[in-house]
Amino acid sequence: MQIKREKDMAKRKNIITEYRNYYLPPHFPVIALSGDYWKISDRPSGHLHFHNCLEIGICHSDSGCLEFYGEPAPFKEGDITVIPRNVPHTTYSSPGLASHWSYIYLDPRELFRHLLPADWKNYDLLSYGLPNYKYIFAKEEHPFLYQMADYALKELTLQSPGYQISSRGLLLSLYIALYRIQNPAEGTSAPEDKSMGTLSSTTPIVLSPALDYVENNYMQQFSVDFLADLCHLSPTHFRRLFHNIMGTSPLDFINNTRIQKSCILLYSTEESILNISGMVGFQSVSSYNRCFVRTMQTTPRDYRKAILQSDKNIQNQSILEYSGWMYPEQ
Repeated sequence: MQIKREKDMAKRKNIITEYRNYYLPPHFPVIALSGDYWKISDRPSGHLHFHNCLEIGICHSDSGCLEFYGEPAPFKEGDITVIPRNVPHTTYSSPGLASHWSYIYLDPRELFRHLLPADWKNYDLLSYGLPNYKYIFAKEEHPFLYQMADYALKELTLQSPGYQISSRGLLLSLYIALYRIQNPAEGTSAPEDKSMGTLSSTTPIVLSPALDYVENNYMQQFSVDFLADLCHLSPTHFRRLFHNIMGTSPLDFINNTRIQKSCILLYSTEESILNISGMVGFQSVSSYNRCFVRTMQTTPRDYRKAILQSDKNIQNQSILEYSGWMYPEQ
């Protein structure tokens, strides 16, 4: 039955790939998702997804498969998963089961900015998948990874005094251990930059330079042709590939990123809507308002009013996708 399910998934055409953008607080770019809510169905999803940050998963029960690029990889209770950003994947449990998970999402570059040696500055587990990258780690083979991830999760969940310092240290130890496993021949030196030519031309990793640039420079003015050049692609090929992978145009992606960033500012600051529109890269408040309404189905003013009146914290509302807030699959 499992083999049949895997064959069925392999036969699916036009699988939708979703980009999920997690909000990570700038001062401490880590979030933990845990609890009974995070159970994975045994029904394979018709959607793959990838995200903007490093995902560390802890499987608390049962078994199933993670699917990467259409290739299923089995997991079981006690496994740790480490998935870089821009790697499309989906998760489903074994038939009749609902595996229970916890997740930690982080940006290592920002979290460890002043802790890693200088020659590690440009090394990023979450940007470019390595040819032999290992995604799943069994507890019995890597007990240290499990212990560090479990301890970090407890710190992030309980939030006792000093939890940020403690969890940062635990996650740094985990990150370095992962680095050594992924690069066994390189010891503690920084890895060489991997050629993009060794990667499939249809995976989101090809677009990583553009996605990273937008994430870090959304407030600046830049052209789609410039993003294409970062990926070593012609503008026409870049636009076509971007739309095929991301399900939207480069320009719409840029604007959606700016809208997402503005939502954070609308919630966390008292800046005027005019100032916020400029802070996130819009050249006029009218274009900002039009784009905001198209993306969020409400005006910036009404959004700010509603979110401030809500009992929910914007950081706990899960994932901001192009059309609004998105919750985990059941």
